[in-house]
Amino acid sequence: MITVNEQSSIQFRMEKTIYVDPFHLKEALHDADFIFITHPHYDHFCMEDILKCRKEDTVVFTVSDTYDSLLSSFSPEQIHIVHPGESFSLGDISVETVPAYNLHQPFHPKEKGWVGYLFTIDGCTYYVMGDTDVLPFMETVSCDTLFIPIGGTYTMTMEEALSLVRKMKPRMVVPIHYGTIVGTPSLGEQFLSSLPKGVEGKNLLSFPSHS
Repeated sequence: MITVNEQSSIQFRMEKTIYVDPFHLKEALHDADFIFITHPHYDHFCMEDILKCRKEDTVVFTVSDTYDSLLSSFSPEQIHIVHPGESFSLGDISVETVPAYNLHQPFHPKEKGWVGYLFTIDGCTYYVMGDTDVLPFMETVSCDTLFIPIGGTYTMTMEEALSLVRKMKPRMVVPIHYGTIVGTPSLGEQFLSSLPKGVEGKNLLSFPSHS
């Protein structure tokens, strides 16, 4: 089962439980086998939420900027620093790290080495893009399910995301990174209604309560 909480907070509950960028988790389940962090911005790296899903033997894969903060709650053996262009296996799960950065905006510089993740689980490939603009290599990435940011300002816009989807042709697209900080909650439905023929879309994102 796959759930999306807010922004890019994604949970895979399969043979192993994986969290990517846990943020505003509704429950403290302490069930993470693996936590993956794309970059250190507060809506992607939140220690409060990391501790909600952490259990005794959780392993974290993250960028170097977050290492010192994690040492307060994890042993060095539980923290693995990643860089773009790496690949490794976690049992039956294959992981690749890919670049995630802005081309013309200052928010996510290329030199920081922040990442997106490609997971292959049970024969299906899931691409969690991280905070990024459309980058040239992306057109060549083959994936079954694409988690793509659409909010603009800090990432690609909805129109840029749609153009990329037409070139990548994933089987399934899940829009993320809108509705909390930038982009209205209705943006996801606009995006899904504009997907090219043959590409399925699913709206999994939750939004904060304002009550």
